Amino acid sequence: MAMRHGAILSDMPDKVQVPAADQTLRILSYLARQRASVPAATVASALDLPRSTTYHLLATLLDHGFVVNGDRRWALGLAAHDLGSGYLRQQPLALAGRTAIARFVDSVGENAHLAVLNDRDVVYVVEERAPGRPSLVTDVGVRLPAHLTASGRSMLACLPPEQIRALYPDDAALSSRGGFPSTRRQLREVLRETRQRGFGMETGDVTEGLSSIAVPILDRVGWPLAALAVTFPDSRGDGADLVDAAILVAADISRRLRV
Repeated sequence: MAMRHGAILSDMPDKVQVPAADQTLRILSYLARQRASVPAATVASALDLPRSTTYHLLATLLDHGFVVNGDRRWALGLAAHDLGSGYLRQQPLALAGRTAIARFVDSVGENAHLAVLNDRDVVYVVEERAPGRPSLVTDVGVRLPAHLTASGRSMLACLPPEQIRALYPDDAALSSRGGFPSTRRQLREVLRETRQRGFGMETGDVTEGLSSIAVPILDRVGWPLAALAVTFPDSRGDGADLVDAAILVAADISRRLRV
């Protein structure tokens, strides 16, 4: 066995340095740690890269959707977030969140779920149903337009303006999905209200007679990893009594994902 292991190692090629790949990954890692978009010159200075190289690499990343550019400032793009949400969907979020969500559902007596942002949709990765509560459309694996859902609104509200513009380049990107908001002006107002409240909400936008509130699950620099939502009958009111408990659970899951 030892001889076979040694043979395998000897068959592996020597480590090859690929400067462009290394520099590209460093740029993506740097942008992922920023709370807002930054100029290319700042990226070059922070990483000790030639400015011309930085601009060329950013332009390539822009072509592939891994960064966005607005007012000569750069931030992570949708493709980078898709990679992150793909990783979360595979295991970590479900492992970190399932027990916490189950306890939350037991304490509040309402259905709850976790969702991640994927392009213009949210994808549901965990769902816990409370006894006696109606079934929801948010089964695991279901995709819904992010702008219609409390989960999506809570995550979109955490993104910088450049990413929102890239995600919704025109009104058709919203109106073609149906529902409200149907224009970028309306979306900006919804997201402004969401940031001001500190949580997302929707009333009957997904299922008539049911409302949801959602809080984002954030990483160390404030980027939304996922969202925790709780859905309840309209007869319960605005769900304000659920917000504090949801915030505590989201913070606990966030801490677990940072380990």
